Amino acid sequence: MKKTIKTVLSIFLSAVMLMNFSVISFAENDKTPVEIKAKSAVLMDVSTGKVLMKYNENDKVYPASVTKIMPLLLITEAIDEGRIALSDVVTVTGSAASKGGSQIWLKEGEQMSVDDLLKATAVYSANDACTALGEYLAGSDEAFVKMLNERAQELGMNNTHFENCTGLDDTTENHLTTALDVATMSRELLKHELITNYTTIWMDSLRGGQTELVNTNKLVRFYEGTTGLKTGTTSKAGCCVSASAMREGTHLIAVVMGSDNSSDRFETAKAMLNWGFANYATVTPEIDTTLIPDVGVINGVVERIKPKVPSAKPVLVEKGREADITQTIDLAVDVAAPVEQGQVLGTVTFRLGDEVLGEYNITAPDTVEKLTFKIVFMRIISSFAK
Repeated sequence: MKKTIKTVLSIFLSAVMLMNFSVISFAENDKTPVEIKAKSAVLMDVSTGKVLMKYNENDKVYPASVTKIMPLLLITEAIDEGRIALSDVVTVTGSAASKGGSQIWLKEGEQMSVDDLLKATAVYSANDACTALGEYLAGSDEAFVKMLNERAQELGMNNTHFENCTGLDDTTENHLTTALDVATMSRELLKHELITNYTTIWMDSLRGGQTELVNTNKLVRFYEGTTGLKTGTTSKAGCCVSASAMREGTHLIAVVMGSDNSSDRFETAKAMLNWGFANYATVTPEIDTTLIPDVGVINGVVERIKPKVPSAKPVLVEKGREADITQTIDLAVDVAAPVEQGQVLGTVTFRLGDEVLGEYNITAPDTVEKLTFKIVFMRIISSFAK
């Protein structure tokens, strides 16, 4: 009997110790301020690229249709650069028409504008529309995928490899990315204002109203300030979303990869965005021009020049610390002629504690020639003529 009691007590104590160990381990690994119901996640500020929250951010995962952020980037870049136009008409190939998954049921030989194909890709995540756009831009699906990977490398997305432009992963093993890389390409896409004309659409239609489109991103309808961006779901990837929103000048991206269900991805994204908006503010520091005197010009045709002061860009700071931003001005007392227009005369640096928020060049507003004997002589002659 005593042996049985000891055995039970031993098992009980072992169980308690195991429970305590599990709780401690979870607490040590749980370093995010909100619960992340996903394999990985990142919260990034759009204006600065600063990462505000991260969870397994460099783990390679399947992105599903979140992949389409990169095709959307290449298409919007081509439009903004004038290489293609929204009014261009695309003739659908058999390859594009045969894509499975989410689609608008394009037929081989059907013609549709870049505008409508872009809408179908951004709003409805149509694989056939995305492929048609890629083939139109690059000449073939294979060439387009090559462009996707080249652009990813240019953006420093070193943990990303695309095998297609759609995110379909039934037959792929190496179509992988990371939450951090998704945030990086999302931020780059949001630099193009055109894209939000599409990613903020809740419902629309194509083919004269015959094809209805409803945005796969439910946050567009239910989350204030949503600007996009893209969802994705497959059995390999789970439920993913790159959700962007702007409030009071602060623009954030919440990337959630590999949630068990759609509700978890959206709730996690909302929790991350809510935390970001509650804790950070975007402010534009003002350069104190009273601290920037004129600069002397040695042996110049003018004795002094008034430096050109740049405008500071918006910065992200923790709420309540806006008044703690300091500025340091480093400016030359004088400069030797000749002086070139735009020549750097000094710098303005904004800091928050030890963090450098931004550094801007103070420059010469105009060219100043060196004072020569000829110029002096001509001035003397001119003064006598008066």
